[in-house]
Amino acid sequence: MSGGADAAHFTVVDGGFKPTRFAQSHWGEDHLNGPAIVGLVARQLQISCGATEFHPARLTVDLFRAARSLHTTLEVTVIRDGRRVHSAECAVVQEGRAVARATLVQYRRSAPPPGRLWRSDSSFPEPPAPDGSVLPFVGSDAVGWTRSPAGHQNESRKRFFNDGIRVVADEPNSPFVRAAMVAEATSLVTNLGTAGVGYINGDLTVALSRLPVDEWVGIQADSHHAAGGIAVGTATLFDRLGPFGSGITTAIANPAVQIDFSTREFLTDDINYE
Repeated sequence: MSGGADAAHFTVVDGGFKPTRFAQSHWGEDHLNGPAIVGLVARQLQISCGATEFHPARLTVDLFRAARSLHTTLEVTVIRDGRRVHSAECAVVQEGRAVARATLVQYRRSAPPPGRLWRSDSSFPEPPAPDGSVLPFVGSDAVGWTRSPAGHQNESRKRFFNDGIRVVADEPNSPFVRAAMVAEATSLVTNLGTAGVGYINGDLTVALSRLPVDEWVGIQADSHHAAGGIAVGTATLFDRLGPFGSGITTAIANPAVQIDFSTREFLTDDINYE
């Protein structure tokens, strides 16, 4: 059973959404966290534009303004409704202006072409068994698994294992929404260093070859490149069947509000680390 069964990022209010305390970000007192926004747009795009014969192959979310703890509405626009490709956009609106915008690309499922291709041999270390807690698991090569990122402020490879709490209260997340929310941790697993997280991501792209078969999903850093205060990070998503997708983020240095996890206490309901 999901540890976040009673927790949710939003409640439905007045034709829109009201953020809860679970949507709070560590970047600012009134800021919303990335998984909350990513989960909200993924849910809406799937409801408005999803089709059983189409697969949600790519979701890109541009987080160009700080989303705050305000009444939030969504505006969906269909870009293309073709035979093999569907594309749509979703704007996140607060106080009359967009604070984020997402694009979903869906492809019609079909048989694979002939031939063999190279495949990555990456694997995900055995994660702990979920125990009913809402807290995610954080791991690194140097430390192993814990329930807080504080012990992983090191230079080794990072990983994350989580189910993603509900986007909207009293409504289970779909596998697509769950994958998108966990993929938002691409920024955490690639930008967490010896002094915490000093880069804030301005976007997320999650690409999925299939949907996850498990409630708990893993994500592991693949690369991190930085120069001139700009960082690019990539990560791979895993379930018990193996890798099924990738996350990529671009980020900008934000040292004025660096998140140093060693100075913060994490409670049993503190489910988001950025």
